[in-house]
Amino acid sequence: MLPKLKKAEYLGGYRVRLKFTDGVEGEIDLESELWGEVFQPLKDKARFAELSLDKELETIVWPNGADFAPEFLYQKLCPDYVLKPIPKSGVA
Repeated sequence: MLPKLKKAEYLGGYRVRLKFTDGVEGEIDLESELWGEVFQPLKDKARFAELSLDKELETIVWPNGADFAPEFLYQKLCPDYVLKPIPKSGVA
């Protein structure tokens, strides 16, 4: 099952409080993840603060097109989480 983000709150700096539909919640700091072409502009804290929850994608997004996969964010809160492949129909 893919994690589904249901709530995101900007806390200041590069910190975000997240809540997933299964009840997992907590605070993460994304400063160390802001590298590469799409994330580099978010090192400006004012731009980082523009994050929002995209209900269709079920993750956090920014106006410049940056986003983090919900399973990546979930793993930041639950380091033992591993995305398991969905078995194909008829496979035991």
